[in-house]
Amino acid sequence: MDFEDTPEEAAFRAEARAFLDANAERKTPGTGFETPDSVDELITMAKAWQAKKAAAGFAGITQPKEYGGRGGTTMERVIYDQEEANYITPIGVYEIGLGMCIPTMLTYATEEQKQRYAPPAFRGEEIWCQLFSEPQAGSDLANLRLRAERDGDDWILNGQKIWTSGAHFCDYGVIVTRSDPTVAKHKGLTYFFLDMKSPGVECRPIHQISGASNFNEVFFTDVRVPDSQRLGEVGDGWRVSLTTLMNERLAIGERPPPGFEEAFQLAKEVELEDGLAIEDGGVRDKLADWYVNGRGVTLTRFRSLTALSRGQDPGPENSIGKAITGKMRQDIASFGMDLMDMSGAVSDAENAPMRAMFQDALLSAPSGRIAGGSDEILRNIIAERVLGLPQDVRVDKGIPFNELVKKEREGS
Repeated sequence: MDFEDTPEEAAFRAEARAFLDANAERKTPGTGFETPDSVDELITMAKAWQAKKAAAGFAGITQPKEYGGRGGTTMERVIYDQEEANYITPIGVYEIGLGMCIPTMLTYATEEQKQRYAPPAFRGEEIWCQLFSEPQAGSDLANLRLRAERDGDDWILNGQKIWTSGAHFCDYGVIVTRSDPTVAKHKGLTYFFLDMKSPGVECRPIHQISGASNFNEVFFTDVRVPDSQRLGEVGDGWRVSLTTLMNERLAIGERPPPGFEEAFQLAKEVELEDGLAIEDGGVRDKLADWYVNGRGVTLTRFRSLTALSRGQDPGPENSIGKAITGKMRQDIASFGMDLMDMSGAVSDAENAPMRAMFQDALLSAPSGRIAGGSDEILRNIIAERVLGLPQDVRVDKGIPFNELVKKEREGS
């Protein structure tokens, strides 16, 4: 694997760093972007930042210039994301739309649609969401049940999606539907994009234990979508969905803090009965484990970056990073709370150590072990596609979807 940038990559990194130095504040341990009290304020801040990035050529880095992108390489996008992660910038508004939805549009939409929707998205003027998960179809996406029925030049959508990030403030969304229940579950899906303000679309934010409400239930009642907004062929929605999910590898970046660095910083600040926590053997043992795990994930990521730098696709080993860091972040959050003793009960950012970073993570980290692939799914991918172990037995293979639903209702 390669550990150094090529001369071209080094020049791009310097350009990105100069832009960020001039327009954003560099992070220090225990700091980060503070989410505003209102969604409207967050959107205003995120739109202003996205517009700056677009004007400087750092929006849509890998996408063609004719659609508002930079026309750069995948490695340049990775480099920019690495650099921006070192600065305090608004997050959680554009990552899914620009990382997953717009690349899918640019693969399957018409030329007119690409020209219409991509440039405003890159400039931050329009926000997109991804409508995939359903109450009975989370990790098993092909088990979805939201129906799409043809009616002349339109399709009528009825059903429900859930865990849709940002749906309540998005302008457009991509959605995969069940258009034919009489064939095997992977075969009867059709993929669309739609206006989130369409009649019959209702978003209900889900109040999370962390206090945030970024996820949504989205209900569709006789929602009309023109056939011209279909992406891919009728019944080929699974293939289009895989395009979206493959882009997720790059859309989901580094895990948010706390990680080893923040745990190390906290251990240097907290006093135990017999001295600083960093001097305690048990604490140092945990820190050593997290450092080793973190370095292993970093080196695995370097392998993927090397593939990208050579124009190759990263392999399924990317699943290792998320499988490890998801649990590690949860463990580190719990460790930090224990280390603070009674101070761990203080959740006010103004009064808690390191601005309540560990308290916030304790509540939000479990969801990170589900979103973007649950621990169990990731272990299956690693077992089957990395280690070459036998695949799980699929008892539903080749069975029409409506027969599966019938058996489920009968309890068989």
